[in-house]
Amino acid sequence: MYLLIPSAGTGKRMGANRNKLLLQLRSQPIIAWTMLAAEAASSISWIGIISQPHDWEDLKAIMADLKLTKPIKLIAGGSTRQESVYNGLQALPADAKQVLIHDGARCLATPDLLNACAEAIRHCSGLIAAVPVKDTIKVVNESGIIQSTPERSQLWAAQTPQGFDVELLKQCHAEGVRQGWEVTDDAALFEKCGIEVRIVPGEETNLKVTTPQDLAIAEFILSNR
Repeated sequence: MYLLIPSAGTGKRMGANRNKLLLQLRSQPIIAWTMLAAEAASSISWIGIISQPHDWEDLKAIMADLKLTKPIKLIAGGSTRQESVYNGLQALPADAKQVLIHDGARCLATPDLLNACAEAIRHCSGLIAAVPVKDTIKVVNESGIIQSTPERSQLWAAQTPQGFDVELLKQCHAEGVRQGWEVTDDAALFEKCGIEVRIVPGEETNLKVTTPQDLAIAEFILSNR
């Protein structure tokens, strides 16, 4: 299975002046934990890390320190996650039929989750890892007034990995460019194109490290593994 890891963001919400994935988490850069999970997942045979070229020297050093055995390709990222994934799709080997896309900042995903998504995408066109929402969700207008309360049983919190048929995802990205769609994940492109996307049970600990608070929670989770 081919894996793309979008890692081209900035550290703005983390309060950092560099790519947050290069910050330390229990003596390793955040991205190192994501790489180690991909290395340990038996289904993954090729890894593409999508990042800004100015981070490549740091990433190469991390890869060397980890002594990874799987082939890894560094791919230039775009100005948005959507553009970065588009670039990643163009860089896939020609024989890639399915692909998993996993955010570099979700550094706590386990190899078991990667393997489960890799197996499931062989039997459908698109999927996302997700967990049921536990909190009651409110829809609020611009004035801070509650407008509605969606039925919680139908709400799921999206995670990554997300998996797709490569050719279909390329077509959806091309349509997104043509239509000027701006989305926050690739599943939304499938939805806009009318293509079904399945849910694969995610992991409660598979949080996205975005803020200093997330970093502290990730430290706690790793210390208890």
